[in-house]
Amino acid sequence: MSDFYPSDNRGDILIVDDVPENLQVLFAMLSESGYEVRRVINGKQAITAAQVDPPDLILLDIRMPDLDGYTVCEKLKSYSETSEIPVIFLSALDRVLDKVKAFSVGGVDYITKPFQTEEVLVRVQTQLTIQQQKKLLEREISERKKAEIALQEANQKLKKLANLDGLTQVANRRCFDEYFESEWRRLARDRHPLALLLCDVDRFKLYNDTYGHLAGDDCLRTIAEVMTQAVRRPADLVARYGGEEFAIVLPNTPERGALRVAERLQNLLRKRRLIHDRSPVSDCVTLSIGISCSIPTLDRSPQTAIAQADSALYRAKDDGRNRFCSYSPEMGRLGEGEIGRI
Repeated sequence: MSDFYPSDNRGDILIVDDVPENLQVLFAMLSESGYEVRRVINGKQAITAAQVDPPDLILLDIRMPDLDGYTVCEKLKSYSETSEIPVIFLSALDRVLDKVKAFSVGGVDYITKPFQTEEVLVRVQTQLTIQQQKKLLEREISERKKAEIALQEANQKLKKLANLDGLTQVANRRCFDEYFESEWRRLARDRHPLALLLCDVDRFKLYNDTYGHLAGDDCLRTIAEVMTQAVRRPADLVARYGGEEFAIVLPNTPERGALRVAERLQNLLRKRRLIHDRSPVSDCVTLSIGISCSIPTLDRSPQTAIAQADSALYRAKDDGRNRFCSYSPEMGRLGEGEIGRI
């Protein structure tokens, strides 16, 4: 079935009639008007011809010896490759019931024999025009859907890029701020705990001074990768907080769960053995981690939890680095908290 008709072919038409004289008259009439015309003499041939090479339009007689036109039309409409081909019935039957049945089985028009040339040509051209406009509309809809899908994908990529840190490919600070505030409000309503880990690479300036900034970038990428491995749930978020600082958001996580994540993170990083010869802390790159965990409330700002994690981080640094420290209300800036060291 052609999508667009070339200037010398106005459409491909299949004529189905068991009377040779009718076939000849219709063939001559349509061929002279610029149509590509094929002829078959029974219903079985019509179905086969339409399936092998679907025409743009079928002119179908009703009274035929093997399969009548109604049955042929029903079969054509039942096959996906021929269901959209318009069928115009040609018949000497002139009763209203015959015409109603023709439309009920899927016909688009009905021409009564003996037919007039002008009427046949007008009805044929009308159906071909409708069919062509339908194809154009379907193509336009398809192209519009493809464009919408492409736009959605582009928007998703842009959103992802806007929320990613370019160097480490984990969430950036903007994404962290939005996500932490959103989770704070959600868990305040649900009355569930929210844990936060603030992580700082120990003596990272010294690492950059020793190995160069390119090596420093590689180091940060590796640490981000290790952090991603340390968290195990889709809702957990790893983010670059700034410079050599990272943050991990752990929704629905009590303190003991946050401590396990911190310990797992330090173990994974230790196994990577990122050499840092000039570090006074260890011969490998290490992390200091501050942890806060609480059940959020709407009358408190999420900045409270960030400040608590920051206090715990300072405590971990003051106590020698390469360790994690969990904030407690009694801690203050230099108070007592849960401390772990690898």
